[in-house]
Amino acid sequence: MDIREIIIPGDTPGIEWRLPVLHFKGNDPQAPKIYLQAALHSNELPGTAVLHFLCGKLRKAESEGRIASDITVVPQANPIGAAQSHFGEMQGRFDLGTRTNFNRDFPLISLRDRAGLIENLDRYRAADRLKRELIHMALGADLVLDLHCDDESLQYAYIDEAFWPEASDLASALSMDAVLLSDGESSAFEEAVGFAWKYEVPGEKRSRLPGKLSTTLELRGRRDVYPGMASADADGLYAFLAARGAVTGETEPLAAFAGPAAPLDNIEMIRTPVAGTVLFHRNIGETVAAGDLLATIVTKPGMADGEVEIRAPQAGLIVTRISDRLVRRRGDLMKIACDAPSTALRKAGTLED
Repeated sequence: MDIREIIIPGDTPGIEWRLPVLHFKGNDPQAPKIYLQAALHSNELPGTAVLHFLCGKLRKAESEGRIASDITVVPQANPIGAAQSHFGEMQGRFDLGTRTNFNRDFPLISLRDRAGLIENLDRYRAADRLKRELIHMALGADLVLDLHCDDESLQYAYIDEAFWPEASDLASALSMDAVLLSDGESSAFEEAVGFAWKYEVPGEKRSRLPGKLSTTLELRGRRDVYPGMASADADGLYAFLAARGAVTGETEPLAAFAGPAAPLDNIEMIRTPVAGTVLFHRNIGETVAAGDLLATIVTKPGMADGEVEIRAPQAGLIVTRISDRLVRRRGDLMKIACDAPSTALRKAGTLED
């Protein structure tokens, strides 16, 4: 395993950021190239733990000559966000300097323009420079996995319909509870990678991308950072890599993915119409029917008219839930994966900012 550091100069004097990049050299030029990163949102650490365990397995395979693919691993993809704390709490989702989500505003380019991503980098702020370095590395691969997590959450993935159902082997290997089929219309990291592949010939969009994969894996919730979970998920990633021919000698057939695969239009984003204290009646992993009571918002504690009920608009599986118990008006409460489209309006792209 080779280790290098990408140095990113800071936006103020005397500051620079160091981004460790781990690389395993493959012995088969025909094997798919792999890129894995974690903690692009710096306060989402399940993926960092998973890649720590996965690298141990890859080092063992390397010592036995069984690494077929070139594999690049970035276990902590955002040193800028990791250094941003506010009153003792890490603020790893939004750049405090620009107020921009670290997983938005990635350049939307054609693959043929990849080299230009890292030209004249001194023109860019540190966060934009980081994004350009990351996506430049990813576009040198065939299989790109961006490891995130949600708040309180089942194990699920965002997978562009261009990669489905081929990518069901990944969902199976990681025992995903659900897959959310995205439309590839945002500037998030995995969708920017897919955009470059789809528009490899500028102006000509490819709707199917066989042999390619760019996905966001949501590895449960932010507090689900445990050695047993991380080790098991590393085993799942390793099984996926073996099934795709990235490592040799341990290929076992993967079971068929049995969970729901719901388009984003079928996701009910449950939001509160009022501010107040949340009393949840249902938990992640539960299946609800239309009209079921999901939560009560206590708007005026102690008052007879101080509660507002939130009910399920249709039947489905509760995939995520917030951990906060004091919410602002229109705050997100849950994601529910359903069989039918939601009647709520949705902007193209991702579900959240």
